[in-house]
Amino acid sequence: MTDRPDLAHPGTTVRPETTAHPETTRRPEAEARPEAAGLFARPHAAASATFTAVMFLTGFAALAVMPILPTAARELDGVALFPVVAGCFVAASLLGGVLGGHWADRAGARRPLAAGMVLSVLTLVVSATSGSIWQLAAGRFLDGLAAGMVAVSVTTAIGQAYPEHLRPRMLALLSTSWIVPSLAGPPLAGLVAEWWSWRVVFYGLAALTVLPALALVLVLRAGPAPGPDGSQPTGSRPPVLLAALLSLGAALGQYGVSAWDARHLPFAAAGIGLLVVFAPRLLPAGTWRARRGLPTAVLLRGLTAGTYFTVEALVPLMLVTERHVAAAVTGIAFTASAVVWSGASWVQGKLLQHVARHRLVVVGAVVMAVSVGLAAAGSLPGVPPLTAAAAMPLSAAGMGLLDPCVTVLSLSHSPTGRQGWVTSVMQTTMNLGQVVLLASASVVLNGFLTAGSSQLPGYAAAFALLLVPMALVALLAGRARAA
Repeated sequence: MTDRPDLAHPGTTVRPETTAHPETTRRPEAEARPEAAGLFARPHAAASATFTAVMFLTGFAALAVMPILPTAARELDGVALFPVVAGCFVAASLLGGVLGGHWADRAGARRPLAAGMVLSVLTLVVSATSGSIWQLAAGRFLDGLAAGMVAVSVTTAIGQAYPEHLRPRMLALLSTSWIVPSLAGPPLAGLVAEWWSWRVVFYGLAALTVLPALALVLVLRAGPAPGPDGSQPTGSRPPVLLAALLSLGAALGQYGVSAWDARHLPFAAAGIGLLVVFAPRLLPAGTWRARRGLPTAVLLRGLTAGTYFTVEALVPLMLVTERHVAAAVTGIAFTASAVVWSGASWVQGKLLQHVARHRLVVVGAVVMAVSVGLAAAGSLPGVPPLTAAAAMPLSAAGMGLLDPCVTVLSLSHSPTGRQGWVTSVMQTTMNLGQVVLLASASVVLNGFLTAGSSQLPGYAAAFALLLVPMALVALLAGRARAA
């Protein structure tokens, strides 16, 4: 739920500040005045409005599609391949993030953003016309490619077009743009799929997106199109092959850990092998050693995103299948999570803007650790299942506090003209974190099943595993602060 482009000044680069307290950094008096530096002041109004609209549409499409995918898979006789359909989106986001980030560094963020929006419309049509589960998987793959490009482009442009003291506020604004989609998207999609067809949902989303996408392209064409600083690209060509192999590894790994049997084991081994070999080559040197600065900031993104999305995936599954909670309860938990995330993001950007970013990361990690504890407790037979349901919005509160801070810290370490590369590696680690931590939790859960145990102890062990990355985030946050 984070990320955005360069519309106000597509050809300019804002040099990242070098202090954890940007308000103390020397800059022109007019820029330092809050009334002259608002998100909707003249220099930033067009960018802020456009980015918000893009994120609103992106959020609506993402949240409306997810509830109807199981129905689509059942109608296409592809329930057994549902892990592939679900995994294609995340896997393709890895590739889209790398392509979009390098493109943004070479030509400015507006071009990959426009391309991503147009591709989003086309992918919805591909999914709507699916005649087989493989076409649906292809549609989800292309959608993930477009989503990766859009997310990286928008975050890149925030680094290029906004001074550092406005970045937390802009990220908070973008988070709030998910509130209405989270309230309306899932129930509307469910009703349309039940009363009409899941295909109508895809067609409807394409129709809603096509006009804003065309308008965005026209608005972006109004400005110049040089690189971020008007010069030639500072980076090399995008490592397309590496990114493609990493995406393949993510998809194979997700499918491979979906069951413990001889058929899935080779897929898991191949996926893990590709991730181990190629992931370090796409990340900043020293990421796995938590070297100070950007490597640690990038690592924090992966650990926090992986923890959050694992909670979001396993808690509803446990509540519905093991604790026999009504689906409406999990729907309310999803909606509450989106609202709470947005509220916490607004708090960090508006009320806590003078607090050092790395300290808010620690606070967010502690909140998420508590939420993991609630999820584990909610898996115990004698504990009310709503205890686990409460873990979802609490985890979202922690993410709302820390996720924009991790983004700001990462951008503060960005080399001149390389915001696109920085945001692409953030996207890469976010998706890797989801793949690795969800896969690890699934291995633990399936291990209990293979041993003949009840699933509830398996869920408790899987949630307990997530305390490790949260402890690492709290311990390492200080190494990500700006020099």
